[in-house]
Amino acid sequence: MSGAGSVLGAGDVSGAGSVLGAGEALEGGVRGVAGLWGKVVRLSWVGAPGPLVAMVGLTAVEGLLPPLAAWLTKLLIDELAGGAGASASRVAALAVGVAAAGLLTGLHRSVAHYASGLFSRALRLLTTDRLYQRVNAYVGVARLEDPAFLDRLRLAGQAGAQAPGQLTAAGLALFKGVLQVGGYGAALIAVWPPSVLIVLVAAVPTTVLQIAVSRRQSRLLASLAPSQRHQLALQTLMTDVRAAKEIRLFGFGGFLGERMLADVRDGNAAEAAFERGLLRIEVVLELVSGAVMVAGTAAAAYQAIRGSITVGDVSVFLAALAGVHGSISSITGGCAGVYQALLLFGSYHDIVDTPSERSVAVHDRVGRLRTGVEFRDVWFRYRDDTPWVLRGVTLTIPAGRSIGLVGVNGAGKSTLVKLLCRMYDPQRGQILWDGTDIRDIDPDALRRRITAVFQDFMTYDLTAKENIALGELAQLGDLSAVRTAARAADVDDELAGLPRGYDTLLSRVFAGAADDDVGQLSGGQWQRVALARAFLRSDADLLVLDEPSAGLDAEAEHALHRRLAGLRSGRAGLLISHRLAALRDADEIVVLAGGQVSERGTHAALIGAGGHYARLFALQASGYVTGDLTGAAVVTAEVACDPGVPSIVETAERR
Repeated sequence: MSGAGSVLGAGDVSGAGSVLGAGEALEGGVRGVAGLWGKVVRLSWVGAPGPLVAMVGLTAVEGLLPPLAAWLTKLLIDELAGGAGASASRVAALAVGVAAAGLLTGLHRSVAHYASGLFSRALRLLTTDRLYQRVNAYVGVARLEDPAFLDRLRLAGQAGAQAPGQLTAAGLALFKGVLQVGGYGAALIAVWPPSVLIVLVAAVPTTVLQIAVSRRQSRLLASLAPSQRHQLALQTLMTDVRAAKEIRLFGFGGFLGERMLADVRDGNAAEAAFERGLLRIEVVLELVSGAVMVAGTAAAAYQAIRGSITVGDVSVFLAALAGVHGSISSITGGCAGVYQALLLFGSYHDIVDTPSERSVAVHDRVGRLRTGVEFRDVWFRYRDDTPWVLRGVTLTIPAGRSIGLVGVNGAGKSTLVKLLCRMYDPQRGQILWDGTDIRDIDPDALRRRITAVFQDFMTYDLTAKENIALGELAQLGDLSAVRTAARAADVDDELAGLPRGYDTLLSRVFAGAADDDVGQLSGGQWQRVALARAFLRSDADLLVLDEPSAGLDAEAEHALHRRLAGLRSGRAGLLISHRLAALRDADEIVVLAGGQVSERGTHAALIGAGGHYARLFALQASGYVTGDLTGAAVVTAEVACDPGVPSIVETAERR
C-alpha cells in the first residue's frame, strides 16, 4: 500500500481534473508517454547532469552486484565442497570477492542517496523557476481568477518538484530490474537452463499484483479528489485569520470541523475498502508464488542429489528465486511509478510548455504621455456567458489633467482600471495611449508609465521599507526616497516608530521572528503604505487611485486629498471614490451607470444638471445634516446640491 499512500499524498487534492486530463493524454499511446518522458530526461540533463550520470552508473552497479555476488557464492561453495582438494588461494580470493560485493552494496546505497539528494534539489530549483517564470509572463490576470487554472497551477507546482525525481527513480528501478533479471538469467542458464522457466513462473503473481494495484490506485485517486479538495478548503478556512473573527464570534467552528471530518471519513472508508481488496489479492498471489518457489526449490534439491547440478548451483538458484522476484516487483512497480509520475508531470508540462500569450509588441518602449489616454467604444465582460460590464465606454484622460470616476457598486469602475493596466483586454473597442492601441505596446513598458493604488491593495509579509520599495525596486536601497514617499502618504512617523523602524517585519506569519522584530499596522495605516508604494514611482505619467481613502478616518482623508492635488500635478490622474466630496477638485467627473458613461462634467456643472451625480451627492450630504449641534452648520441636501454653496467639508473646516 506504500505506493497508494505516496500517490495520494503527492497529488494536490484540488487537481484531480488535471490528473484525469493528463491520464487521457497518456492514453494516446506509447508516443505520448515517450514524449513526456523525453521532456523529463532533457529537463534532468539541463538541471543536474552530473548527479544524473552518477545515478545511472550507481544503478548499473546496484543491478549487477547481486547476480555477481550470487555467482561468486556458488563458486565458493563448490570450491569448499571439494574438501581437501580445495585451493586455499582460490577460496580466499572468492571469499574476498563475496565480501567486497557486500561492502560495495552498502557503500553504494550511501553514495546513491547523496547523488539522489543533489539531483532532487537541482531539479526542484529548475522546475520551480520555469513554472513561475511562465506564470509571471502572463499579460493579464484572467487565468489567476479561474479556479480550474489555480487547481492546475497548484498541482503543477507539486508535480514540478516531485515528478522528475519520481520519473527518474522509476526509470532507474526499471533499469536495475532489467539488469538483475538479465544477470540472474545468465547465471541460471549457465548452471541449469530449466530453472529459468521456474523463476519466471514464480514472478508472474507479483507482476499481476503490481498491475492491479496500479490501476486501483489511479481509480482511487480520482474518486477521492472531490472530497479531498473540499477538505483542504475547509482546513484553509478554519486557519484563516480573516475568517477567525466571525468563526469565533458566531461559533460555527464546530460546524466547519464536522464537515471536514465527514470528508476525512469518506476518504478513510474508500482507502479501507481499497486495502481490503488489495489484501485479498496479495494473500492469494503470494500463496501461489510461494507454492511455485517451494516446488522449484524441491526440484533443484532433487537435481543436486542426483548429481546433475552442484550445491553451489542450488545456491545460485535460490538467490535467483528471491532476486528475480524482487526485480520483477521493481520493474512492475517502476512501470506504475512512471505512469503516475507522468500524470503529475503532465500538469506541469501543460502550463510550462504552453505557448506564450504575448503577441509581438509593435512598440517595446513608451515615451512620456503627451496627449492622453482614450477609451474608445470599449466593451468588456469577464466571460462569454456573463453580462457586459462595460458597454461602449468612451472617455479621455488628458495628459496633465485629472478625471474623477463615479458610479454605484458594479458600475464597472474597477474593471475600467484593470483594462487600463492591461490585466484584461476588451472584447470590442480600443484603449489608446497617445493614439496607440495599448495591445500594440509591450505590457511591461506600458505599466512602467503607470502607478496605482488598487481598491483591494496588498499587504506583504515583508519589512516596512520593502513594502513601499516594491513600487520601484530600483530604490530598495534608497531609504531617503522610501521615506519621502511615506511622508507623502502621511505614514512616515508610524513606520519610523516601529520596533526596528523601516526594517521592521510587518508580519507574524514567519515562525521564529522575535517580538521586537515584527510590527502590526491598522487597516488605515496599511492603506497609506499602499499609497506610499504608488507614490515611490514618481516618474509615472498616469496616477490611478481606486478608493485610496476608504480605510482612512475623516481627518486623514482630508489631509490626503490636499496632498494628492500636488502629487497629481503634471501627470494624468484617474481618481475613483464613493465619497464624492473627494472628487470635487477633478478637472472632469465621469459618471458610469449600467456600464456606460451617463454624465460628465465638472462638479458644479453636474450639480447644476440635477442628474445621477447630483442625486448621489445629495444622498451623501444628507448624512451630515445635524439638528441642534452647537457651533455646527445646518446643511440640507438641497443646499448641498447648490454649486454656489461650499462643500460640507469646507464648511466644517471654517468651523
